Amino acid sequence: MAKTEDLSEKSNASLVNGLADAKRELFNLRFQLATGQLENTARINEVRKEVARHKTEIRAREIAAAESLDSAASTAPSAPASAEGAS
Repeated sequence: MAKTEDLSEKSNASLVNGLADAKRELFNLRFQLATGQLENTARINEVRKEVARHKTEIRAREIAAAESLDSAASTAPSAPASAEGAS
């Protein structure tokens, strides 16, 4: 099970791959539950939380990237006014 500390050290690509793996495992667990083959039903909740951890970390990185772009754009010098309207 991946903890938050472990996820913050992973690259974006490995986070997306981990999310896909967790979703695939969750699908398989649900299928096993429906067919009566699942022995450890608690694993479904564990995997659901793992999916949520991955999604949370990915979203936090998206927000941080957007904020850094916004702050860089607001601190950049503005373009000089055009001379078209000055005539």
